[in-house]
Amino acid sequence: MLPWVTISGKHRNGAIKFTDPEPQKEPKNPRKLKKAIRKKWGTVALIDILKEAALRTGMLKALAPVGTREAIDEAKLLERLLLIAYAYGTNSGIGSVAAGEHRHSEEELRYTARRYLTAVGLEAAGVEIANATFAARSEAVWGQGTTTVASDSTHFKAWDRNIFTEWHSRYGGRGVLVYWHIEKGSMAIHSQLLHCTASEVAAAIEGMMRHATTMQAEGNYVDSHGQSEIGFGLTRLLGYDLLPRIKQTNKVKLYRPGREDEDSYERLADAMTRPICWDVIENNYDQLIKYATAIRVGTAATEAILRRFTRTASHPVYQAMLEVGKAQKTIFVARYLRDRDLQREIQEGLNVVEGWNGANDIIFFGKSGELSSNGRDQQELSVLALHLLQTALVFVNTLMIQEMLADPEWASLLTEEDKRALTPPFRMHLQPYGEVRLNMGSRRQLAQPVPQEPEPEPAAA
Repeated sequence: MLPWVTISGKHRNGAIKFTDPEPQKEPKNPRKLKKAIRKKWGTVALIDILKEAALRTGMLKALAPVGTREAIDEAKLLERLLLIAYAYGTNSGIGSVAAGEHRHSEEELRYTARRYLTAVGLEAAGVEIANATFAARSEAVWGQGTTTVASDSTHFKAWDRNIFTEWHSRYGGRGVLVYWHIEKGSMAIHSQLLHCTASEVAAAIEGMMRHATTMQAEGNYVDSHGQSEIGFGLTRLLGYDLLPRIKQTNKVKLYRPGREDEDSYERLADAMTRPICWDVIENNYDQLIKYATAIRVGTAATEAILRRFTRTASHPVYQAMLEVGKAQKTIFVARYLRDRDLQREIQEGLNVVEGWNGANDIIFFGKSGELSSNGRDQQELSVLALHLLQTALVFVNTLMIQEMLADPEWASLLTEEDKRALTPPFRMHLQPYGEVRLNMGSRRQLAQPVPQEPEPEPAAA
């Protein structure tokens, strides 16, 4: 028997009584390290963070012009793209940024934005900086590469006059949702703009299938919205693990493997319900694989498939998918209740997303964080530019942390528990506000890491 979980029909609010793991103590050395970083490099303007990331990764080369003729000098183009990305990513606007200390007028910035700033280009730039961060990471500091990401949505207020703006009952205001996929090292591998009634299960799946980075994503931490049976069914068919945080554990029902096993799980009997209908899965197996393949290769959107099924809930393929989900959810719940390390792992993954969302209020400060554009395309550009600014912050902070830990004094001070608590998106040294001053000749002294080559495989005997 496990001391943190009991299963009994005598409980008032459900058969399962579960005690959450105790919160772990926060190590003190990571905070000291961040203070040392601020002391060494001083307060760094956000535009300089973006500049360093762009110069070191070449990510802004992904912003190709709409036309075929390029008449802007390469150095000037880079400066303008930096200012434009900053204007959109901070929500301060091109007019405000144009008044800063640089050599570009508002008309020049607007012209360049019309020709170069596209959603496809910003997405590609985000992929470039994510891949550069993965390549630059030191295994001695961050450990081996992870294969899991955490995903969650955050709410951004938007003007009521935009027809895309909707009221969200959970957040209690009008606006749009932005759905993030963040890996353990706090790097965003995907982001997408959603309307408030969109399926977050579909958004989570789309991000796992379409992130386009070099990361091999094999597991997805989600909040309580992700524990739906259809979500478990689809992710099982797509070949990765859905790892939700279960809040109302007491009300979870476990499905029996079959009718012949009714007396095989006496201790779980109070929490168990009907058997899985394996014949429904067998009869519709080919169609299940067909829909899963369509999602994987991108010939069909996950939300479109789910919308079709929810309109006709009696659809046999939908019923088969639910049965797969019920079986997978039962397996996961049994594993979740038993494994304390898994419970903490999921909580830590979701805390990474919360930390990412916490930076939104600081970086996306213009117009009180409210999307003022009435066009969905402009809103999408703002969200993708915000994505770019935050990934630039993670990239530069990663290099700063690694350079500090190259000092033997710091390397010996930090324990394994301290390294586990290291989070790159810290903002103690960040200056996000004030006049925009772009000086391409002023650089932060940071060692450029050499990408780690994979070890050669031993020759076959």
